[in-house]
Amino acid sequence: MKFCQLVLKTLRLAMIRVGAGWMFALLTFNFNRIAIYELGALAILITTLIGLHHFISPFQVVWGRISDRYPLFGYRRGPYILLSALVASLVFVLLPSLAIQLGQGGVLVSLVSLFLMAIFGMGIAAYGAASNALVAETTTERERGGVVAVIWTSVILSGIVSAQAAKMIMPVYDPLQMQFLYNLTPFIVVGFVLIGLIGLERRMSPAEQAALKAQSLPGVSVNSPNTLWIIWDLFQRNRQVRAFFVFILLSIFGVFLQDAILEVFGAEVFGLTPRDTAEFQQFWGFGVLVGMVLIGALTTRLPLAKKTLAMVGGLSISLSLALMAVASSTYQATLLNPALLLMGLGTGVFNVGSLSMMMEMTVDGHVGLFMGIWGMAQGLGTGLANILSGALHTLLITTEFLLPATAYTFIFGVEALIMILAIGVLRSISVQEFQGLSSADIHTAMAFDTAA
Repeated sequence: MKFCQLVLKTLRLAMIRVGAGWMFALLTFNFNRIAIYELGALAILITTLIGLHHFISPFQVVWGRISDRYPLFGYRRGPYILLSALVASLVFVLLPSLAIQLGQGGVLVSLVSLFLMAIFGMGIAAYGAASNALVAETTTERERGGVVAVIWTSVILSGIVSAQAAKMIMPVYDPLQMQFLYNLTPFIVVGFVLIGLIGLERRMSPAEQAALKAQSLPGVSVNSPNTLWIIWDLFQRNRQVRAFFVFILLSIFGVFLQDAILEVFGAEVFGLTPRDTAEFQQFWGFGVLVGMVLIGALTTRLPLAKKTLAMVGGLSISLSLALMAVASSTYQATLLNPALLLMGLGTGVFNVGSLSMMMEMTVDGHVGLFMGIWGMAQGLGTGLANILSGALHTLLITTEFLLPATAYTFIFGVEALIMILAIGVLRSISVQEFQGLSSADIHTAMAFDTAA
């Protein structure tokens, strides 16, 4: 009976995040390709728009704190999840017409686009903060690992389904069909959120809400500059903190530098249609799922080191990027899907290893602080990757400085080298040495801040 309840709860928590996979996949494999290739928008502008929400991700801390202290209708998480999902998904209704205007150019449409994507970023930040808190509050420590794995899988699967839906609804670019596809987004996102949420969270009594507000401490704020001083002091004094931050930043940057221009690459080098390039997401996503399931099963039976898994996954990603570079330089389209499958497998293995290491690279009593630092590295790495990919496309291809095939060979080659560099940094990291960082070190940083 308890097992059935756990399965049902896990599936419902996964449904809440299905919309995130749908939205991110639609942005990174469809909107970017249509706006850049079919409509002629500047790549650097489109990739900057797609990457903007990563730089707004620190607001997760703010939204998480708001949902902690100010329940709506007696619920701490559900209303915030529902409202934020609705706001983020409604932005998609405007994107098809926005893509056409971005192709025509103009300062005003660029500013409107930045404003809309900032709203999307704020919505996603609140969506992520409240849903992550709900997972933590509705699962036990023993349940949490399996629940998180299922949620991650659901996000990837929803991205694959999104790619398949786009492939069926819009095999070639058509503005009316694109609008229809994007109009589905609010219904899909909000629909799954509602199915997952109803009855999942316990409603707080008025007395519990009053007690919750009474817990606030005067002079304490999630936006306190003290946190920045503490992080800065840890960076200065602890080599392991610096090295692991750099490793996450480089590896995420290396993995996602191609993400926002991959479908554009398929069109510009091989002349593939939107239907063809939609398969890229499916091959990559399938590889990620197989990699995560395989390694997840092995780690339950074999004592595999998390650092080793991260290194093997990173090297596999580097090899897949090298294959992409060869495919571009030799015009061998047959190498694309095998390379993407290998990239997905490597990403799945890398995710298991690196995410597990993030959880180990924390200090008791300050887990949130360190997970925040590693999350910051992830956000910066992904955001910078999106922006630089567009910049490279504009500088190398739009200006006709290089032929598309040569330019993409260069981009994929640089990515492969960045991943190798990240693995080199990882080799110098020791979880055991890091765990020598005690709570006293944190208190020393706090004392330094107070004195300052």
